[in-house]
Amino acid sequence: MTRSTSTRADGLRVLYLSWRDRENPEAGGAETFTERTSEVLTQLGHHVTLFTAAFPGASPRTRHGDVDVVRRGSRFGVYLHGLWHVLRHGRDYDVILDVQNGVPFWAPLVTRTPVVNVVHHVHRDQWKVVFGPFLSRLGWFLESRVAPAVYRDSRYVTVSKSTRDELAGLGVDPERVDLVYSGNDRPEDLDRYTALPRTDTPSMLFLGRLVPHKHVEQAIDVLATRSRTHPDMELHVVGGGYWESALAEHAAARGVADRVHLHGFVEESVKHELLSRAWVVVMPSHKEGWGLTIVEAGLHGTPAVAYRFAGGPSESIVHGRTGLLADSPEEFEEHVVRLLDDAVLRRSMGRTARLYASSFDWVRTGRRLAKVIHSVLGHGERCRDDVIDLDALISGPPEASHPEEPPALEEAMAS
Repeated sequence: MTRSTSTRADGLRVLYLSWRDRENPEAGGAETFTERTSEVLTQLGHHVTLFTAAFPGASPRTRHGDVDVVRRGSRFGVYLHGLWHVLRHGRDYDVILDVQNGVPFWAPLVTRTPVVNVVHHVHRDQWKVVFGPFLSRLGWFLESRVAPAVYRDSRYVTVSKSTRDELAGLGVDPERVDLVYSGNDRPEDLDRYTALPRTDTPSMLFLGRLVPHKHVEQAIDVLATRSRTHPDMELHVVGGGYWESALAEHAAARGVADRVHLHGFVEESVKHELLSRAWVVVMPSHKEGWGLTIVEAGLHGTPAVAYRFAGGPSESIVHGRTGLLADSPEEFEEHVVRLLDDAVLRRSMGRTARLYASSFDWVRTGRRLAKVIHSVLGHGERCRDDVIDLDALISGPPEASHPEEPPALEEAMAS
């Protein structure tokens, strides 16, 4: 006998298990996905509770719009608290969205409520970067061996085809994995940012959490190794995290501290201004589930450079059209310099990046996730994979272009 769920008219009762919420100082792209899809689910009439970790100064209970937020436990203790919450209250929900950030909350162990495992990317190499030998081996064992067994009867959701392929390598049947691309927030005053000029000198911008596995040092190294040929190149680092002081030390050691600007956390308006004024966005991370920063930059006509092997960026960037993908640190540097030096190429990719980024929308993402939930509960058919037709987007009406940028670097140096 199957357990009954609330009627569609009354909305489903959804529990989202996530180790962070948007107010957490260490929140990143995965948390943006959780928060924005939660908002859409409530707009569709569902009742969403977000269970997440506490942090200094945080209220144990709050609301983000119509979403109830419950905070318990620390960075690691939240998993035990979450499991206890599911054990006690699992029957109060119709479905549980269990976000696996390295390790999941193990909800299927203590409840018969349908569980959907949400995975942004597989952490294989990141364990070694963040933890010591013992914890990294334990973490990878839990992620690669234990989790697929515990969730063997659960549906999965991921944000890129590359992550679905990686999950298949861990024994997760691709037929159980639904693809739900991340959305993108289009500022209401986008035209205001479009009117802003680019920086006077060539500039890279990194946006994200400042943690070791983002490898921001590689962007700093580009400044250092190109100091003779590109003495005016600058790097803007937007975001916070415990690795910020290490980056400052690295910039000083490489002799480029005066050209590395650590902005920390900034207001949304400032973030969009910086994205709009940068010449190129860099994502030297070796692993990303999607690459939300890339499509955020794309809205401002700013092309991006990332690693092909990082996973998600191979889809959030259309290589050669909205940005460039590298296979090595040397090629990463070459791509950055190529975009900085070639104004025609940079502007062309920027225009296409804006069109591509505009095709991603959080309402669409939330609706696709809702469709996944309904199919899990037997209320409807499953989603088919999203297909973004870039050529069709390009053939549509032209987008507003960015004002004339400063001349290419070699032109400026020649003058």
